Amino acid sequence: MFASYEKKSMASMKKSGLLLWLCGMHLCFLLVACTSRTPRSLREINSPVNHSEVKLNVQNNQVIMENGIIRVTFSKPEGTILGISYNGINNVLEARNKFNNRGYFDIVWNKPGSTSRLWGIQGSKFTVIEENENQIEVSFSRAWDMQDSNLPINIDKRYILRKGSSGLYIYAIFEHPEHFPALEIDHIRIVFKLQENRFHYMAIADDRQRVMPTSEDRSIGQRLDYDEAVLITNPSNPELQGEVDDKYQYSCENKDNKLHGWMDLGSKSNESVGFWMITPSNEFRSGGPIRQGLTSHAGPITLNILHTTHYSGKEVTMAIKEGESFKKVYGPVFAYLNSVASGHNSQALWSDAVEQLAEEIKSWPYDFPKSDDFLPASKRGKVEGQLLVQDRHINGREFVYGKNAYVGLALPGDLGSWQRQSKGYQFWTEADKVGHFTIENIVPGDYDLYAWVPGVFGEYKYKTTIIITPGGIIQLDSLIFSPPRNGPTIWEIGIADRSAAEFYVPEPYPNLINRLYIGKPIHRFRQYGLWRRYVELYPNKDLVYNVDVNDYTKDWFYAQVPRNTGNNTYHPTTWEIKFHLPSVISGTYTLQLALASATSSNLVVWFNDPVARSPHFSSGLVGRDNAIARHGIHGLYWPYSIEVPSHQLVEGTNTIYLRQAKGLSPFQGVMYDYIRFERPQA
Repeated sequence: MFASYEKKSMASMKKSGLLLWLCGMHLCFLLVACTSRTPRSLREINSPVNHSEVKLNVQNNQVIMENGIIRVTFSKPEGTILGISYNGINNVLEARNKFNNRGYFDIVWNKPGSTSRLWGIQGSKFTVIEENENQIEVSFSRAWDMQDSNLPINIDKRYILRKGSSGLYIYAIFEHPEHFPALEIDHIRIVFKLQENRFHYMAIADDRQRVMPTSEDRSIGQRLDYDEAVLITNPSNPELQGEVDDKYQYSCENKDNKLHGWMDLGSKSNESVGFWMITPSNEFRSGGPIRQGLTSHAGPITLNILHTTHYSGKEVTMAIKEGESFKKVYGPVFAYLNSVASGHNSQALWSDAVEQLAEEIKSWPYDFPKSDDFLPASKRGKVEGQLLVQDRHINGREFVYGKNAYVGLALPGDLGSWQRQSKGYQFWTEADKVGHFTIENIVPGDYDLYAWVPGVFGEYKYKTTIIITPGGIIQLDSLIFSPPRNGPTIWEIGIADRSAAEFYVPEPYPNLINRLYIGKPIHRFRQYGLWRRYVELYPNKDLVYNVDVNDYTKDWFYAQVPRNTGNNTYHPTTWEIKFHLPSVISGTYTLQLALASATSSNLVVWFNDPVARSPHFSSGLVGRDNAIARHGIHGLYWPYSIEVPSHQLVEGTNTIYLRQAKGLSPFQGVMYDYIRFERPQA
């Protein structure tokens, strides 16, 4: 389909003189190489200097948009992207794939009680929303009707091409009128599958960039403990021999998941080309700033995860009931392309993409999408305030600043409910060193304000629901966060930051490494198979931690996993915390305990008597985040305040027994965030 279009397109280009333009562009790139211009000059060549009008060509089964920089071809009326032509490359997408497997939206959904299924979202109606010399916006929509057994939701996919822009803006409007049947949604994604013989170098962050294996390398590799993890055994690039590739090794938290993509470094052309996914706002993503999601991975594949249950499980499934009205705009996001003369290193393309991200963030919310459901800045609101922390057992009556606090607005709910919300918008920011925060560009509606401070146990919720109105500015008084606490600290383990990263993360197996993370301790948890190290470190007895002797950075294993007893048999594990009390005060002690992750786990706690008929505490079966297998270092946050009567403690040595009581799989387990033991108030 796309090939037939290309023949016609080349003829059209010759007639219109566009080939002369391409020659001129090539000359410009040669000048860049000769003068060693900076990435900023690279952007000036890629987009703003081109003054070609935006053009739309609607055919029987295709729609073509072009602006002299890129040309995008869609199937009609489905709205899948068949091809993107850029800088002399006829199609940066993998043309060997079927028409609906190159650039597309897809969704994982189910009716309540039925099995989830993957569906590529295809439109049934094509509409031109706007067409002029400066911008084209088109719609590929599908409306559900009672005779349709498929997804009971209306979806409008929108694409925008602007004059002088080296990329495509993409967004979608999902609507579930109240008379539609119930449904559940696990994942919503935008997917681009790039030309495999060109794009081999992937970049996610300044320190996460590398040459990647191909899909064929993976297909002939050795499958490991699950399908996504493959040991590369006979790669096309010998440097990748013996590495593990797993798409979850490239996951990223929402707050950082703003830019990632691929580069063709010039092996097949005279110039290096980059393809980038830019997300200037996370307002439409579920689960808050530290929810993790996939980015780019071997294929070469670039994703934009609009909604996901990864690292959380079905607890964050978007469950829309029959009779419930729902409407939400996902995006716009920006698929950006750039190029530089061969001989420049990958950092030229990456640095340019970083600068483009900054420009997109500065322009957010965009003023050019034509859907009335996407609101410009003038119709949004703002909240300002300052967060202070008052922990009377540390600072008495004094307040300390909520330094670097995460402060956000989400749908009204209980304390911490935002991390499981998926239907509404969320707006988060980080406070400064003195706790001041500003949340801008908030879609009007009713919100609760939530916050937490790195290093402080627990979470804050503002006392009343906040109503955002168009153009409204709400100035809050100083907000006082009194963290959960019943008495002075006797001892503590870890840092209250919702992550297990501060604990002991072992070295990877030499034969199961991803070389990207060698020599990068902060990323060591992303290596494959680390859970296996537990039984090697503790072959005969489970972990015992003495608070007066041990160091949690060296002696507290990052995850409490079952013990491998051989033959795919696993047993629950029981960890011990030993501490000394010179005397026991009459009253109630408190164990403040927070989990950073849980996967089909039951954490059971005893004090001094591990064979007592009834444990002192049991979490019950919690968690489906699968963060241990997916190199996540955290999933959902589970805080517990466990009261301990003084008669259960003794003068001298005491022991807390932490038993993770489930052991059917190597990945059932918990990661701890923070543990603190408090004595009664004097």
